[in-house]
Amino acid sequence: MRLPSYDVVIPTLGRASLGALLGALAKGAGPAPRRVILVDDRRQAEPGLRLAGDAAALGPLRVLASGGRGPAAARNLGAAASRADWIAFLDDDVVPAPDWRARLALDLASAPPNVAASQGRLRVPRPAGRAPTDAERRVIALEHAPWITADLAVRRSAFVSLAGFDERFPRAYREDTEFALRALRRGFELARGTRSVTHLLRPGGFASSLAAQRGNADDALLAALHGRRWRERLGLPRGRMRGHVLASAALAAALAAAAAGAALASLAAAGVWALLTLELFTARVAPGPASAREIADMALTSVLLPPWAVLQRLRGHARVARLRASGALAWPPLRLVLLDRDGTLIADAPGNRDPARVEALPGASTALARLRRRGVRLAIVTNQAAVADGRLSEDDLVRVNQRVDELLGPFDGVFVCTHAEGMGCGCRKPAPGLLLEAMRELDARPLECALIGDTAGDLEAARAAGVRAVLVPNQATRREEVLTAPERACDLEAAVSLLLGARA
Repeated sequence: MRLPSYDVVIPTLGRASLGALLGALAKGAGPAPRRVILVDDRRQAEPGLRLAGDAAALGPLRVLASGGRGPAAARNLGAAASRADWIAFLDDDVVPAPDWRARLALDLASAPPNVAASQGRLRVPRPAGRAPTDAERRVIALEHAPWITADLAVRRSAFVSLAGFDERFPRAYREDTEFALRALRRGFELARGTRSVTHLLRPGGFASSLAAQRGNADDALLAALHGRRWRERLGLPRGRMRGHVLASAALAAALAAAAAGAALASLAAAGVWALLTLELFTARVAPGPASAREIADMALTSVLLPPWAVLQRLRGHARVARLRASGALAWPPLRLVLLDRDGTLIADAPGNRDPARVEALPGASTALARLRRRGVRLAIVTNQAAVADGRLSEDDLVRVNQRVDELLGPFDGVFVCTHAEGMGCGCRKPAPGLLLEAMRELDARPLECALIGDTAGDLEAARAAGVRAVLVPNQATRREEVLTAPERACDLEAAVSLLLGARA
């Protein structure tokens, strides 16, 4: 059985626990990762992350800086640097078990083709001699959470196809849930692996429960993207937002009635608020806080929590409204589409040197116009080996490309490899050189790009560049190329619809 290759990507804020993670990973048994990629997600990246001495056994660590844009952006940056079959994401506050590497290899090798990701088993140690605090119970609840990225290995082809994590989720909250919902909608599945990690038990202070309510803003975005019943689709319990809204409304009604001099109405509304607040406090205290101090803290935060949670949800709805108004509600923000030329945009005529023979394929003009209307930049990436073997001159190539631009342009760039097969260049597809050059010149990241082509060479170049790819087969496309394509469409217009999705 062939064991697939994997890279490990760790977004980190430079916490001391990173050293323990790397040390455990280095000492583990089983196939080692091809590469360990650390993404420093501090706003001001500092040299010298605190690493354990054993981490040297992993070989050179690649360290990238994401500028403090959040874990979703950090994971995307790390994934773009990976070239392995799978990307194993680990948070920097987990410690892999000694057999983690060996079990990961088996988990990945046994994953069916429709499995996009394999989730490890999370274990959270309980505090000794006392019941866990409210903050600690939130960490313990991660043991049963689906699709969390503390230990999530994602098939690289699926990651590229799904365009990674949605970077509009700025915290370590709901970005994994959104990725899961998008994967399920595309027909992928999640597997539970046999490997395990230990998640460190973080203490929480007085305000930790209030800070956690910021996630309600992310819930508003999640509902806008995937519908109000997104919890049911993942088998998650219903949240407490309805109770928070009722409690907040009752409190507001009590205050308004008191200001208007309606004493009975104010008393009735205050009674409803008191009952709802007492229910929340009781539910939080029931599992057994450790001290009288925590009980007092929970009493106060149970009063503050509902209106604060509602305020965060309203803040989230306001952000959704701004995104919808700007047309930026869909993910990912598609900024650049790379297009193969012959057989994709124009009829394939090998070695054609006559501009008059250039024929746009049916629907190509309409499809490209849709992309331009959405502000998507367009570039051609094409192999033209006929220049190398003398069938086509450089001037002929320029004239033919000018005719393509007249029929289907304007294009933001035309990137051509004129080398023959076997010359060992890095630009001829399936090498990624043309795509990387186009992204560099047009200032786009891989997760903001897509390629449309008609051969396996196009798809392989996209895979190597970390770009999503759609195959549009024609008569020259081999059957095996069609069967193995991660995404395919019947024509260019259908490919554009697939890429635009909800944006169309």
